[in-house]
Amino acid sequence: MTNTHPKKTKIALIDDHRLFREGVKRILEMESDFEVVAEGDNGSVVEAIIEGSNPDVILMDINMPEMNGVEATRTLVKKYPDVKILILSIHDDETYVTHVLKCGALGYLLKEMDADSLIEAVKVVADGGAYIHPKVTHNLVKEFRRLAENGYQREASGFRDIEYQKPLHILTRRECEVLQLMTDGKSNRLIGEALYISEKTVKNHVSNILQKMNVDDRTQAVVQAIKKGWVKVS
Repeated sequence: MTNTHPKKTKIALIDDHRLFREGVKRILEMESDFEVVAEGDNGSVVEAIIEGSNPDVILMDINMPEMNGVEATRTLVKKYPDVKILILSIHDDETYVTHVLKCGALGYLLKEMDADSLIEAVKVVADGGAYIHPKVTHNLVKEFRRLAENGYQREASGFRDIEYQKPLHILTRRECEVLQLMTDGKSNRLIGEALYISEKTVKNHVSNILQKMNVDDRTQAVVQAIKKGWVKVS
């Protein structure tokens, strides 16, 4: 008989704060296709967890005793190149996210996230995509703009001279509005509230935007839109 039950996404949860870990675990296990298969309180235990539980996604705190999330990520990616790591952090400074992404993490999520953002992030990373918390994305965009205006990014020279122009040759007016709000660091829920549309409708618009712009994730869409002068950056 064919097994009709979908394969569950196996998750390892690594955080030294037990109460926070338990709260995250409860949220994750509300999803029928998620299963927390292992837990730990520092980065040094993750290799044993990978060998023993083979998780699809490792959800890991950036600040932990003994071995922090950055060190663990760097070590694990060298030994397990296909490992999918989603970093949890209280820091929204762009220097943290660029550092962990360089080390090989696929995602960066602030601990202030809501349940929907947590679930979305795990699903995106499990599928091999990249997820960066919208608030951090906005900080990255501002840093990119600062570098461009100060001449540190040669490839972005002339960026500040691009006249703002909506990409109506590619996107609908509503998709342009959604893209602008993505650049402003709004989550799907906040975009929906701003435009008086459902979160499901926002997700459909975001999916259409990524497809039309031929990019894999929100961050790529925002950076490309900035470079092309399609959005305003405050």
